[in-house]
Amino acid sequence: MKKEEIVKNRSFLADKRWVFPIGIAGLIAGAILIASFVKTADYSLLCSRANTRYQAVDEDSATQIQLQAIIHYATSKIVPQQNFGEISVTFDVLKKRSPCNFLVFGLGYDSLMWNSLNPRGNTIFLEEDPKWVQTVLKDAPNLHAHPVRYRTQLQQADALLSHYRSEPSCFPSKAYLRGNEKCKLALTGFPDEFYDTEWDLIMIDAPRGYFAEAPGRMAAIFSAAVMARNRKGSGVTHVFLHDVDRRVEKVFADEFLCRKYLVKSIGRLWHFEIPSAANMTSHDGARFC
Repeated sequence: MKKEEIVKNRSFLADKRWVFPIGIAGLIAGAILIASFVKTADYSLLCSRANTRYQAVDEDSATQIQLQAIIHYATSKIVPQQNFGEISVTFDVLKKRSPCNFLVFGLGYDSLMWNSLNPRGNTIFLEEDPKWVQTVLKDAPNLHAHPVRYRTQLQQADALLSHYRSEPSCFPSKAYLRGNEKCKLALTGFPDEFYDTEWDLIMIDAPRGYFAEAPGRMAAIFSAAVMARNRKGSGVTHVFLHDVDRRVEKVFADEFLCRKYLVKSIGRLWHFEIPSAANMTSHDGARFC
């Protein structure tokens, strides 16, 4: 290959590395544009000047968060864990549901993006590594993140499935989370906000699940199913599970999130729409699906 062609190819590859971050920045810019149309419509319905003034302050804060995210991704070569197609699945739901309560298992390079795509909403991140929480918050102090501890290990996955099938406090009709020490799959000892909030969207992209001693995502998947079934508000709970190419994620999704509620599959991401137990035709059995 000629020297000129080598230089040209290297330049092309370097340019390609910027495509995804710029695409993310464009996606966030689109969210701002959509929000501006919604804001204009909302303002036309407001009668109180005071309400308009306070909402304007709120809108300004939301826009600042989004602009910070745009600058971050437009100037960074570090890309989110999910690809553009996978991210778009969640973004499509956020466009309809935001502002909403959005729970994200994991804190990483995509956290600033998720926060910016839910302006004026409540987005919290749960992270197993306290040091990583401190590192991320130094650069993005506006993120709402909690360090948490898990009781499980990936190598226990099969035993935990057997345990759930024989432990009544894990059964769908009786399952609860806060203080449920008997059910080993229930997430206990988490911040009060985790239990007290009714989550509209739940993203499971953590904890780590690629070596035997890692916490695995078994408890996160089980607990997401419990919270979705216990929903009191209207509508469904949207659950997004990443890394479904791995055995444990797939097995536990089939057991607790249910294939019949799977509405979209893109890349390594599955999107479930789970109704509350009150809206299920049958919910008194010992199995979730």
